[in-house]
Amino acid sequence: MTEILTSSEPATGATLWTGPIGDTDAEVEAARAAWAGWAARPLTVRIETMRRFANVVRQRKDQFADLIARETGKPLWEAMTEVDSVIGKVDISAAAYSERTAQRKMEGALGARVAVRHKPHGVLAVLGPYNFPAHLPNGHIVPALIAGNAVVFKPSEKTPATGEFLVGAFREAGVPEGVVRCLIGGPEQGKVLAAHPGIDGLLFTGSARAGMALHQQFAAQPQKILALEMGGNNPLVVWDAPDIYAAAIIAVQSAFLSAGQRCTAARRLIVRDGAHQELIDTVCKLADRLIVDHPHAAPAPFMGPVIDNPAADHLQEAYLDLILKGGRPIKHLDRADEAKPFLSPAVIDVTEVERRPDVELFGPVLQVIRVPDFDAALAEANATRYGLAASLVGGSPQLYDKFWANIRSGVINWNRPTNGAPSNAPFGGIGLSGNHRPSAYYAADYCAYPVTSSEAESARASIGIGLRDVNGDR
Repeated sequence: MTEILTSSEPATGATLWTGPIGDTDAEVEAARAAWAGWAARPLTVRIETMRRFANVVRQRKDQFADLIARETGKPLWEAMTEVDSVIGKVDISAAAYSERTAQRKMEGALGARVAVRHKPHGVLAVLGPYNFPAHLPNGHIVPALIAGNAVVFKPSEKTPATGEFLVGAFREAGVPEGVVRCLIGGPEQGKVLAAHPGIDGLLFTGSARAGMALHQQFAAQPQKILALEMGGNNPLVVWDAPDIYAAAIIAVQSAFLSAGQRCTAARRLIVRDGAHQELIDTVCKLADRLIVDHPHAAPAPFMGPVIDNPAADHLQEAYLDLILKGGRPIKHLDRADEAKPFLSPAVIDVTEVERRPDVELFGPVLQVIRVPDFDAALAEANATRYGLAASLVGGSPQLYDKFWANIRSGVINWNRPTNGAPSNAPFGGIGLSGNHRPSAYYAADYCAYPVTSSEAESARASIGIGLRDVNGDR
């Protein structure tokens, strides 16, 4: 009997999509059969095919955004920006491939030339997340295809409809059917795909727990590329900010965009003790004004629900645990309907919590930590195993220089939110946030490997030392 996967709308609980769980072996086999032919096509042809893909998505933007909004619960305006990112990824990836993997010629010894070129790995598996179910996997798939790889993409089991739509757009643009495969399934299919001997690498976006398991699994397979992006417990430090209202807006945007379901969302707001109250009051007043509603509501909501009821349950339990450990609620995490995963933005002071959990609370919960001085703020910001995003709001250029030099993070901002990283720059973190394989503009680096060749038109060689004389004398 065929197993069926079902996707429901977080905002309503209505069934959105159903489909059969895929066959991992068949998907990998199809990709292996197709990748060499795709790699043999000229780079210009592969890039032009990606441009057609961008046009397909552009023509179907409204339909695509509506699907993303319904399947994730994010507001329609935000889903629109995600589709724009999918379109924009093509030009960015083409430019990145040209810059990061360009062919180079150099002079070698004895009149030879040294050439540096790049080759695709072969078949790459892509495991996508649910929070940006189109943009984030697309950020792997497009550069992988430009480089000449075939891709087996397994979307999150929570957003299969979006994944299927994305792959359909590649097919409509002329990408051969075998070159991009969509594997529908849950965690079990993901594990089988990651362990499949027919893949040449894995590009992953998801939780630290899953990423660490993959890292251990691939440790004995150095021949396979592994790129991990695993989220963060990101600090936002507000220090001597001259404009409290602007600082509060940045804090709200950092913590509550996408209902806090961004890997770059601010989880910890670090402030100077005794000079913090006006900022916290302003943050809470803004949070009280945020509209939390279904994706197509009017007026447009700032944020929708979290992805599903189990996620909402987990966040409520984690919030309660912080209170039991000594946290002081400032703005409660409310859930108006226990049958739906709508959560209000929450703010909690955890300064007195002795052993603060170093976890990624993937939702609208902002933890406030008060410190006596800036050195303590830096120490607190670095008190995490993660290292994805960090921001400083306020302070002088000299203070920002100190922040930048000492903070352990792959994305460091000044007077800007922790989230919203540009796609035309590298994106990645350290510690539990990644394995030094930054994506976005630097995705070209892990989608092809460099090959160095020493080349000459004719063979010329000599041995000047260590040969016996032709007459037998030394």
